[in-house]
Amino acid sequence: MAEAVGEAKDDPEAVVRFSSRMHLESERLTRLVQQIIDLSRLQNNALSDDASTIKIGDLIAEACEHSATEAEHKHIEIATSVEPDLLVHGDRAQLHAAVSNLVENAVTYSPNGSRVTVTGQRDGLDIRLTVTDNGIGIPGEELDRIFERFYRVDPARARSTGGTGLGLSIVKHVAASNGGSVEVWSEPGLGSSFTLVLPAHHHDIEEENQ
Repeated sequence: MAEAVGEAKDDPEAVVRFSSRMHLESERLTRLVQQIIDLSRLQNNALSDDASTIKIGDLIAEACEHSATEAEHKHIEIATSVEPDLLVHGDRAQLHAAVSNLVENAVTYSPNGSRVTVTGQRDGLDIRLTVTDNGIGIPGEELDRIFERFYRVDPARARSTGGTGLGLSIVKHVAASNGGSVEVWSEPGLGSSFTLVLPAHHHDIEEENQ
């Protein structure tokens, strides 16, 4: 692209077109490098030393805000439903990355004018954070592989949307590093549902006074 810009210096329209493409590709490369760094930190699935008490409502709100611009561009509604007082104890940066990845994927692979739902609810000793879309869905034979690094169900489509094939791998490792797991349901043409299952944390008086 840089060479093309140099060769098209006398064609302003071509320069604008190529430079715009360079910008998109540089963003994709930056994202890829950052995700590789994130994965390298998570590869042992060891519990994080940088843990704090996190409100699930705040985590979901931040993840939805992260994808708000793209959702607005595609006229996708992001609806949330979160039970009150849901807390987890974990690495905030890691969990933010995981939830943001799930919401971003849902928006990216959903058709214009559709709906993405993000819910948070208690289930016994766990908290279930679920992101559901009405997108393209994933074939059953692919479900066992979607958490592999660099694996993409549709490489051509993933490249056109800037996908790296690392997002779901990060989600899986973040879940393990924070004492949880990730579940998935999907049907081609109907959509997908990803659930981050994390141990519930109980608020106490000592924490309130800290």
